[in-house]
Amino acid sequence: MYGAETWRTTTTTINNVKVFINSCLRKILNIHWPDTISNSLLWERTNQLPAEEEIRKRRWKWIGHTLRKSSNCITRQALNWNPEGKRKRGRPKNTLRRIIEADMKMMNYNWTELERIAQDRVGC
Repeated sequence: MYGAETWRTTTTTINNVKVFINSCLRKILNIHWPDTISNSLLWERTNQLPAEEEIRKRRWKWIGHTLRKSSNCITRQALNWNPEGKRKRGRPKNTLRRIIEADMKMMNYNWTELERIAQDRVGC
């Protein structure tokens, strides 16, 4: 899952990652077709976090690193970048920024609080 912290995750992406990880874990544990186990038991036996939690954890770690960089750093600018021009009709695609803002809304944070926390390195 290299670079997963910057993925524009959708339910399809998450499901594909889960399927791949489950098949890898089954091969590692040498579990073949007649003796099947549930996915939750598989994750419990291997002490793995669910894929979406792992990606979210990596994303927040990456955001902390990015917010500690100087304001002229390109990765820091990428968080605030808003492309110009017209978009295609229909529902807009979910961007990394929208995903981050949805996570912040769930956790009752805003950008200024997030920057302050990143500078203090509290909870890292």
